[in-house]
Amino acid sequence: MLNIFSKIFGTKNDKEVKRYRNKALEINALEAKYEALSDEELKSAIEELKNQVQKEEKTLDDVLYDSFAITREASKRTLGLRHYDVQIIGGMVLHDGRIAEMKTGEGKTLVGSLAVVLNALSGKGVHVVTVNDYLASRDAAELKPLYNFLGFSVGAILGTTHEEEERKAQYKSDITYGTNNEFGFDFLRDNMRYDLEEKVQTHHQFVIVDEVDSILIDEARTPLIISGPTNHKSDNYLKAHEIATKLERGEVIEPKNAGENPVSTGDFTVDEKNKSVLLTETGITNAEEMFEVDNLYSLENALLSHHLDQALKANFIFIKDVDYVVKDNDVIIVDEFTGRLSEGRRFSEGLHQALEAKENVQIQDESQTLADITFQNYFRMYDKLAGMTGTAQTEATEFAEIYSLDVVSIPTNVPVTRKDSNDLIFKSEREKFEAACKKIKEYNKKGQPVLVGTGSIEKSEHLHKLLKAAKVPHTVLNAKQHEQEGKIISDAGQKGAVTIATNMAGRGVDIKLTQETLDLGGLAIIGTERHESRRIDNQLRGRSGRQGDIGESQFFLSLEDNLLRIFGSDKIKGIMERLGIEEGEHIESKMVTRAVENAQKKVETMHFESRKHLLEYDDVANKQRLVIYAFRNDLLDPEFNVGAKLDENRLDYVSNVLANAEILDGMPTEDYNYEAVIAKIREDLNLIITEEDIKAESFDQCEEKLVHIIKTVYTDKMSAAAEDQRAEIERILYLQILDNAWREHLYSMDTLKTGIGLRGYNQKDPLVEYKKESYNMFIDLISSIKVEVIKILFTVQLRDESQDNKDKDKEMLDQMVSDMGDSNENHSTNHDEHIPVIEKKIARNEPCPCGSGKKYKQCHGKSGPKRGILAAE
Repeated sequence: MLNIFSKIFGTKNDKEVKRYRNKALEINALEAKYEALSDEELKSAIEELKNQVQKEEKTLDDVLYDSFAITREASKRTLGLRHYDVQIIGGMVLHDGRIAEMKTGEGKTLVGSLAVVLNALSGKGVHVVTVNDYLASRDAAELKPLYNFLGFSVGAILGTTHEEEERKAQYKSDITYGTNNEFGFDFLRDNMRYDLEEKVQTHHQFVIVDEVDSILIDEARTPLIISGPTNHKSDNYLKAHEIATKLERGEVIEPKNAGENPVSTGDFTVDEKNKSVLLTETGITNAEEMFEVDNLYSLENALLSHHLDQALKANFIFIKDVDYVVKDNDVIIVDEFTGRLSEGRRFSEGLHQALEAKENVQIQDESQTLADITFQNYFRMYDKLAGMTGTAQTEATEFAEIYSLDVVSIPTNVPVTRKDSNDLIFKSEREKFEAACKKIKEYNKKGQPVLVGTGSIEKSEHLHKLLKAAKVPHTVLNAKQHEQEGKIISDAGQKGAVTIATNMAGRGVDIKLTQETLDLGGLAIIGTERHESRRIDNQLRGRSGRQGDIGESQFFLSLEDNLLRIFGSDKIKGIMERLGIEEGEHIESKMVTRAVENAQKKVETMHFESRKHLLEYDDVANKQRLVIYAFRNDLLDPEFNVGAKLDENRLDYVSNVLANAEILDGMPTEDYNYEAVIAKIREDLNLIITEEDIKAESFDQCEEKLVHIIKTVYTDKMSAAAEDQRAEIERILYLQILDNAWREHLYSMDTLKTGIGLRGYNQKDPLVEYKKESYNMFIDLISSIKVEVIKILFTVQLRDESQDNKDKDKEMLDQMVSDMGDSNENHSTNHDEHIPVIEKKIARNEPCPCGSGKKYKQCHGKSGPKRGILAAE
């Protein structure tokens, strides 16, 4: 019934496209006007729009028609490309903060330029995010002539852009291209800096995410983490690996009768659907014997059980050359959606170390989270978020729920003529690959180019061996050859070309066909298995048939494929058995293709829940992160009054001291436990006071006397430094204490999150419990930071030294800050280890006296963690 109404009255999407089409006609009407202008007049026209927007005389919506018309005309003159009407529609969809779904080959890169130019008029900068460095540098270079003509500067943030000054310069451009990882990590690093001038990202105004489904959905389950060395070390990885390999894998036997429970055999069972391993009672007993402990799940053995769990996952769920590769004695993650190596990233919670133990390579030290954020929360910081992709409708619900983004499907400029055949399903993987090889050989014999999609490096290398044996010339593109990716993919349309690629390799790169290859039937796509997500399959199919080109696509599947084996083979297997399918034969029907798609929908729903679950937990941490980062920014601001904040902290500290001594407002003064207060002040601040000093007739008077004494002694001590130097010392130490406490808090939050799921067994909602406990932990964090700041600043000693000793003294100041990063021990003794040395004031832009040739602010005038120890996880 819904389909009938849609056909008669049109869908919501049809109505949206019609509305945008009417606006496109208005833009077309301006084409003749701007065609008649000279280059200088056209540049003056865009400059006038810029002035109107920045002076707030007009809004971006007011100047949209003119901006789009000018950009189209400038593109014709600089790039030789004229935006089609559907591209104009796509540009308007992006400007409205929505997702433009446009098929492969529709020129999404050019579409983005319309919304980029319009939003760059505000002068607040525009970010364009792509999936890899190759696309970021390519798009920035290709569109640079257009942007420069219109008076906009263009930057690109790449993995090879290491110099901070260079990154800062790129971000200051009107338009900045880069990958999601680079933007996200720069944000995290900016919030670990100790000087406002060192920050590289300056704004989060408008971002366009290219291949938005890949970045905001496929990669959203993996948070960005900056990690450093941890004090929490363990040597149990090899022992856990040894035990995991000795345990016997069992299976879950489903009950024959209703009401009976499933029975598990062996020491453990593997749930491939949820990627988890469960020890049986027998397995727990055997593991306890091998670990030589009485109770594997007691508190003191919690790490042993955790390491064993990770070792079992490493050995029985994670597969070499599918989930990871071993390269140069190092375990490197393979991105499950792109097939690319994710160098620099490591699995968390000890899983990476478990894989290193499995592969007998050097086990790296455990790391600790210093800063983290999910892509969901990073991109939701932007005032306006938009995206473009060839496949978004299947995930429209998730885009709406998580990001408040609508999806608008834009018609192709020329109708698609590609032929999409039904899936062919075989009983075994061997039969499937043999049939696929035979088909590839047929295409190759007549010279028709073929692009073959595989699900993993392992499968692509298996197919490579089969084609090599069949003497079919071909090229393999997987994570091991990702450097040549763009070139290999762009050549995949040549006559007789056979290209094997993992999943989404080469995404965003055009495969151009010659007239000769079009006459041979265009590009043929062969998929050797269905991906868990329909979008990935649609992306593979979309490589063929761009701009109305002829082409064809077909998937070859088997009942042994992971998707069908785990999620949907029973129904299909039943059909094959009823039809009496023999060795080498296959079935091909719409009913079977629908069954496969239903299996994919199951997995997509499961992954959506997983991403939503991750976000619900990260939202709790994100609220805390925003509070900490906002206060950090206040501390970095030279105008911020650190002294006033310390006065507030001092009062809180004194209130806590009195409360701990059970001195409360309203109680009789003769009951005051002055001895406890005196002992606590001496312990914390190494300050000796007497009862006479603080004896009072009321609680407020006692509090006031104690605050006055602590402030007076502190002010006298700090008077050795000039006022601005004193503020700088207070600011730097406050930042160090804040960062150390936040780091420990993140570790505690990780620990809490790991075990919180067990609360479900006690009929409690784990998320609600997590929110409660993390809130209490955060309140404790804020309180402990205030106390620690007072203690550290009070016990720091200042001394004046001669010019001859200044290098040594500077090292001591750096060491003091560094020591604080390594220890949160009691600071009431050994104060000489934490002595900063104050010398004559050196201006921040003067040469550093150490002789390095750098400015003081970039050398010894700078504190904070050394970049060399930070590793992106």
